[in-house]
Amino acid sequence: MGVATSRACFAMSPLFVRSLPFGLYIALLALEGLLPDWAPGFDVRWLYPVKAGLVALALAVLWRHYTELKSYGLPLRHLLLSLAVGLGVLVLWINLDAGWMLMGEAGDGYNPTNEAGQIDWLLVAFRIAGAALVVPIMEELFWRSFIQRWVQQPDFLALDPARIGLKALLIASALFATAHLQWLAGLIAGLAYGWLYIRTRNLWAPVIAHAVTNGVLGAYVVITGQWSFW
Repeated sequence: MGVATSRACFAMSPLFVRSLPFGLYIALLALEGLLPDWAPGFDVRWLYPVKAGLVALALAVLWRHYTELKSYGLPLRHLLLSLAVGLGVLVLWINLDAGWMLMGEAGDGYNPTNEAGQIDWLLVAFRIAGAALVVPIMEELFWRSFIQRWVQQPDFLALDPARIGLKALLIASALFATAHLQWLAGLIAGLAYGWLYIRTRNLWAPVIAHAVTNGVLGAYVVITGQWSFW
């Protein structure tokens, strides 16, 4: 097999297509931290729409490879369960913010207000749309469909989600927690979304739950002005 053929096979590997959108998001997140020093005049808040847009583009381009998202239908009981899990995680998320529950210090978060304290609703719209529509698909493909199944079995696409064991659920959830400032809330969210995937055997269930958590959290943040949750 030639080098070009090997590269093409890797580029279309199940691991790669589920990792690329997540890796792109993390790279742009790192860029977000560097921009204030590199471009002091740039309003870094506008990088979020770019970040969400590029990840959405990557998901769209690779969509045909996501076989676990081909079936859109959820039984009513699973849909209601997903909504309940999403709201339950939200309630815990906004209450699990004590100092020892944070990985580092809480910052100002994503504050869409100007110097006069007025909200830029375009920034809010981009933030909520990205968090509720793009991030759940990107993260559930990576954390639940890939990592959680891969820990259980390297040939993860061949694994029925119902056969994911406790060890794989705990490891994937712990890793998911390290990607969030609120590590304890992140751990519980990872366990909840991971359990939901095992219970329903349908990735759309944790995607919907995750979208509910992020979407309603966005509304809560805007209403209360607690931007640190963003």
